[in-house]
Amino acid sequence: MSIVKEKWALITGASSGIGKASAQVLAQSGCNLILAARRKDILKQFADELAKKEGVQIHAFVTDVRVKESVDELLDGVKKLNITPDFLINNAGLAMGLEPLQEGFIYKWEAMIDTNLKGLLYVTRAFLPLIIEKGSGHIINIGSTAGWQTYPGGNVYNMTKFGVRALSDAMSLDLVDTNVKVTCVAPGNCETDFSLVRFEGDKQRADSVYSAYKTLEANDVADLILYVLNTPKHVNIPYVRIMPTAQRNVYIAKKG
Repeated sequence: MSIVKEKWALITGASSGIGKASAQVLAQSGCNLILAARRKDILKQFADELAKKEGVQIHAFVTDVRVKESVDELLDGVKKLNITPDFLINNAGLAMGLEPLQEGFIYKWEAMIDTNLKGLLYVTRAFLPLIIEKGSGHIINIGSTAGWQTYPGGNVYNMTKFGVRALSDAMSLDLVDTNVKVTCVAPGNCETDFSLVRFEGDKQRADSVYSAYKTLEANDVADLILYVLNTPKHVNIPYVRIMPTAQRNVYIAKKG
């Protein structure tokens, strides 16, 4: 039996990568969706096509999680639809650059902190009271293996993903008297637009990240998210790391 069928999931960063793949996998399982992302045309086309293909209800909201007023508009829009999400997938996130800290660019640091930490906080603060009032739910925070182990040049990105891990832990403690679950899903190397964003559109450099071995694909992570959401009411998975078979930690991988 599918627990997610006919429920509602709110996914941030839903127009690409793990967010988009999660939307597809959940829709295929009969879950209705609230999709939030910045790119209006891409988001609307994706939402329309997915709703038609899978026969589920989908509402799309142009949202920048870094901006509290934008998150407030998302909350108002969802409330007007009289919908309370059963699942919140805090997926929006990014990395920028690999410079050592002493050579780092402030604008890159701010983009990572604003998206990976403040955006997660804004969205969770907006919707968690509604989910608690509903009586049950599940929060999925997309972390990273970079939240378990640092690597050269990772500095601020590592900091934000260690923060996501810590916040997931603290959030779970805050929710001990509720039926709301919290899971931090931490992927290793996964082929999405992640590296293209990190290297500011340098496709050759981005592609080189994925050329050494077979990495995860976004659908691999989405399938795991579906599994976690489908666990019985009495089962919670606080953390789960997922890596390619060739990768054993952020440093060690079988090349070729």
